[in-house]
Amino acid sequence: MLLALPTPLTAAPADPPAHHVRAALDLRLRALLKHDPGTRTGEDIEDLHQMRVSVRRMRAALKAARPLLDAAWADGLRAELGWLGRALGPVRDLDVMLLRLRGEAAALPAGEQDAAERLVAALVAERETARADMLRALEAPRYTALLERIVDAIRLPLPTPSATRAQPELADLVRAEARKLGKAVERAGEDPPDETLHALRILGKRVRYTGELVEPALGKPVKRLLSATAVLQEVLGDHQDACVAEQRIRELLDGLGEYPDAHVVFVAGRLVERERARADQKRTEWWAAWLQVKERAAAL
Repeated sequence: MLLALPTPLTAAPADPPAHHVRAALDLRLRALLKHDPGTRTGEDIEDLHQMRVSVRRMRAALKAARPLLDAAWADGLRAELGWLGRALGPVRDLDVMLLRLRGEAAALPAGEQDAAERLVAALVAERETARADMLRALEAPRYTALLERIVDAIRLPLPTPSATRAQPELADLVRAEARKLGKAVERAGEDPPDETLHALRILGKRVRYTGELVEPALGKPVKRLLSATAVLQEVLGDHQDACVAEQRIRELLDGLGEYPDAHVVFVAGRLVERERARADQKRTEWWAAWLQVKERAAAL
């Protein structure tokens, strides 16, 4: 896909906050375009992963910088990026699930491996459908229009609020996200339900992505925070992956009908047990990871 991209933007600490947003959009758009061809061919599933990450980071940058920008403009661009993210997400999620379950199956005895493959066959068919939907989205005029809209945002000054009011500093943006996470953790306590841990993971991701936006201007204190939030994300991400895998296995078993093969039922039970054990293990690790984030956020 050919787009007339401007010269790559860089952001120095003294540059206005809105320029850092433009530089972040520039960086993520170039990454998205780099992985677009591979996402279409499907030769390496990492291309789709990186393309989806680029979309998420652009949406996060716009959300974090909303106080600096015209709200309607920022929300409109975020909505279109959300559309693209929803087109990419199902295929990526199924790629991850198939890798996970097949990796588990490879450690089983040969007879049980066959039963596990029968269990995940429905995921293969689901992925084919999701991939066809994704490719239609990437061929749609709406996708091209979105890319051109981002290019315009990089090339031109970003729309800012019309009212005259004090603009927050870059440090205020990441502090605000860290406060949201801290308040949510206080409400959750050390042993919240699985759904709450997932919500905390999303808030932690916002802290991290906002930190990436402001790091060129703020340096080492934000780098330390990014390191801690990466650990928290990994722990909570592993917990969520195990919970999702457990639920999908149960759904796959239900989809086999009223009288599924006994070997498949046995294998499904083994896989569920392993995923629950992983989720329980990660539950013991998340609080220590959060305390590191809390300490480093307080140093900003």
